[in-house]
Amino acid sequence: MLTLSAKIGTGTRTMALTYIRSLRNVNLHKEFIRIGGCRTFAVGKKKGGKGGAAGDAPKASKISKEVKARSVVGANILKDGVDPKVLPDSEYPDWLWHLLDKRPALSELRRKDLESLPYDDLKRFVKLDTRARIKENNSVRAKN
Repeated sequence: MLTLSAKIGTGTRTMALTYIRSLRNVNLHKEFIRIGGCRTFAVGKKKGGKGGAAGDAPKASKISKEVKARSVVGANILKDGVDPKVLPDSEYPDWLWHLLDKRPALSELRRKDLESLPYDDLKRFVKLDTRARIKENNSVRAKN
């Protein structure tokens, strides 16, 4: 009787270890992890009456307008540092002012004469055209 229970205990233990080892190789889907790992919090009581629109209003900034005009608030990355000062426009490089300029799309570049394009637009055309051709080739070769 003693040997039978020892055998059952050993078999159960090895089966459990085998099961645990097999779980290491299981690939879980992202959706399952997202659902299983979802964390929720209890909703507290609202202060005030119905609606709650007064509590949703954005808070006024505690930083004065003079400080905002003289320094870049929130740009400091150092623990003991201070926010950098705003410099006059002449102190910044010229390329900085053209970063947000709207650049032509690929369809617009295809309509233009390639020999009359400036170098930057020609370079952009080659990059966008290559990207479009690669995407088209990938969609044709993709397994359905």
